[in-house]
Order: sequence, then C-alpha cells, then structure tokens
Amino acid sequence: MEDKDSLIQALNQTRARTLALIDSLPVDKLVVPYHPGVNPPLWELGHAAFFYEVFVLAELDQRPSYDPAMDDLWDSFHIDHKDRWQPGLFPGRDDARRYFTTIYDRIEERMRTQPLTDWARYLYRYAICHQNMHVESMIWCRQTAGYEAPPDTRLPDPEAPAGHLPVDLGDARVPAGAYAVGMPANSADYAGRDFAFDNEKPRFEVELAGFDISRTLVTNAEFMAFVEDDGYKRRDLWSFGGRKWLDTEVDVALVHGLKERVLRTPRHPLYWRYQKGQWQERLFDRWQPLQPDYPVTHVTYWEAEAYCHWAGRRLPTEHEWEAAALNNRAGEAFNRFPWGDTLHPDRVDMDAGAMAQQSVAALPDGDSPFGCRQMLGTVWEWTTDQFLPYDGFAVDIYPYMSTLQFGDHKITKGGSCATSSLLIRGTYRQAYLPLRNDVYTGFRTCAL
Repeated sequence: MEDKDSLIQALNQTRARTLALIDSLPVDKLVVPYHPGVNPPLWELGHAAFFYEVFVLAELDQRPSYDPAMDDLWDSFHIDHKDRWQPGLFPGRDDARRYFTTIYDRIEERMRTQPLTDWARYLYRYAICHQNMHVESMIWCRQTAGYEAPPDTRLPDPEAPAGHLPVDLGDARVPAGAYAVGMPANSADYAGRDFAFDNEKPRFEVELAGFDISRTLVTNAEFMAFVEDDGYKRRDLWSFGGRKWLDTEVDVALVHGLKERVLRTPRHPLYWRYQKGQWQERLFDRWQPLQPDYPVTHVTYWEAEAYCHWAGRRLPTEHEWEAAALNNRAGEAFNRFPWGDTLHPDRVDMDAGAMAQQSVAALPDGDSPFGCRQMLGTVWEWTTDQFLPYDGFAVDIYPYMSTLQFGDHKITKGGSCATSSLLIRGTYRQAYLPLRNDVYTGFRTCAL
C-alpha cells in the first residue's frame, strides 16, 4: 500500500513533467493551431490544477477555489472544446503557471501534514493519474503541431539510414481456459497500489478458446507492404466504417489544416511521406528515414482492420489481449504487468523516452508469460471491442471518466511511448474513436 513518501514522489514527478512540457516551449508556441484531438497547453495546465481543487481539496477540506470566476473555464464539461482557443479568455503563461504551482503546493502540504486515510490516498492517486493522462495528451499535441520533442526524449539520428528487418518471432499460443479480467470492485482492495478506474472493474472470469497472437507489434515494413500493394485503394479490404473514413479523410484534413494529409497518393499512415526515393516519417519537428523494424504508429482502427483483411489475420479481442499480456487465472497470483506484480519502467518504452523508435524485437525483459513483447508501452494497441462497461460497473468519483465514451469508442490496451509508467497496468482500458490517429496507436494481430 502506498505511503506518503511514494505519493509525494509521484506528485512531484508529475509536476516536474508537466512544467517541463510548458517551460520548454516559447510563448508563441503555447497557442497551438486548432485540432479536435488536442488542447492548448496552458488550458491543460489550468485544468490539472482545477481537478486537484475539485476532487481533492474541496472533497476533503471543503476548501474554496483559488479563483471561482475561472472554474467554468477550466472545467472540460462547462466549456466547449473550440472555446479553449478564444484569445484573451484564459490567463497567460505566468498566471496559469502560478495557479498550477499554488495548487500543487497545497496538495503537497496536505499530503505531508494530514493523516493518510484510504479515501485521501485514493483521491490523491486518482488526481495524479488524471494529470498523467494530460501529460500524454500534451506530448501528442507536440507531435500534431510539429513542435520539438519533449525534454529528455531520446530520438535516433535523423541522418541514419533505414535499418534491417527484424527476426520474425512468430505467434504465441494462448491456450483455452478461464482467465481473470479487470481489477477488484471493492475500494478496500485498490486504495493503494491496486488503484484502478471504474471502467476496469469489477474483475470477472471469461472462458476463451485457444488462439495464436503475434509476439510482436506490426512493423513499418509489414505495413509498408500493405501500402505498396494498393491497400488503401482496394475497397474490398475495408469495412463500411473504414470506407466511410477513406471517403471523408481529405475533407477532415482540409477542415483542420493538416496539409500533409491532403490528396495523398497513395494513402499511407498520417506521418509518412515518400520523398527522394524513400519512405520517411515525421517525428515531432523533423523528418527521418522510416525504419522497417520499428512499430507502425499513428494508425486508425480502420487502417489496422484493413491491414488484417489484407494479411489474412485479425485483431485480438480485448479479453484475448489481456489474457495474452497477463495470463491471470483464478486462484493464482495476480499479475498487473506482463512480468508480474511490480512495475519496472526500464522494461517498457514509456515516459516519452524512446517514442516507439526502436525495434519491435527490443525489450525482451518485458515479455508476457506467453512471450509477447512490448505489450505495455510503445503503442496503444487496437482491439476489436467497443468500449462498454463490465457487468456490475459503478461510477467512481468522476462521472465522466468513462461514461461519455461508452458505445462508440474502441478499446485500446497497453499504453504507449507517451504514457506515464506510473499510470499503466495490464487491466487499463483506453477508449478512442476508431478514426483517431493523432495518438500513438498501433496493433498486433491474431491468426484466423
């Protein structure tokens, strides 16, 4: 169970990463071009502080707001997304930073001086995890806007030639049987390190038929073969939803100003281009050769689905993915991570470190019990399932964490290179609309 020191460490780690993402940009770049998948960085900063005020300080101490006149503007459910770009509506960097720092100082002081009840621990962890979700969105905002990489990100040499294809690690066999899915429902079971969001609960058992799943993520080279075989032009490979996305993609690009995506021939993943006789990929503010053994990233569900049709494969279900990643069985020790119950950040590509710029064969120490690699970190992995509540679902303190996404979003699993390692576990469920490709999404496949 988490103690005060570990919570304070998590709080300050989150504070430092958030401020670094703000302070490393010049003021003129804090007003990003409008895009439906991102928020202005200063709004992210104020929203984080507001969340701590509402769900920690007001809940535990009935403490009044820092500036009540701003509450509706920082609340994502009281201000339309497009209104977050209104000039003059929000404070500038210095004032927003002062608000953020003041609230973080109040939270840290409370952690140090007040008793750490189970309820307080849960609220602290919830708010810290919520802020780390926004740390990730601030990172993909930089990629969307074509800004420089976050501080401490390790990117490869842009002049390096394309590397070699990886060794084919083949499929892993996951046997038929009953697998445990999700996290416990009782708050007493997750007040400490067992923290989970409402959509991960309650834990249940599911009977699965045996299946074969790829040990590695789909690579750039594998997806390039689909592209060069006219995969985007062969409409028989695409579902109804996929064909609709194909037919509207250029219009979306024109509306949102992503000129790179307009009239691409042939179509290809969002940040690819073919230039000077080679495929290239944009990483933040620079172009570099597309590395064949790296995972394909920034692909929609529709692209992943069409690739599977072309390759004679399929995407895993959510339950298959979790079984392959964790191998949790009733009556046996429960794994939160592919290798066991203790987080090892050095075994995953997370925290904006390598940014999915390494081979799919890398990080073998993070293998799942069945030998599946990089099932945490690197890319959010598409599954076939719609985002729906588990039987027995109950809303937690933040009623909009899950409920607004139920029904029309797809489930991705595993986290990405931009995800904070202190946030993730194998049961975590992330919901994205199937047309999203601004986030760090990829996939692995199963045999038919």
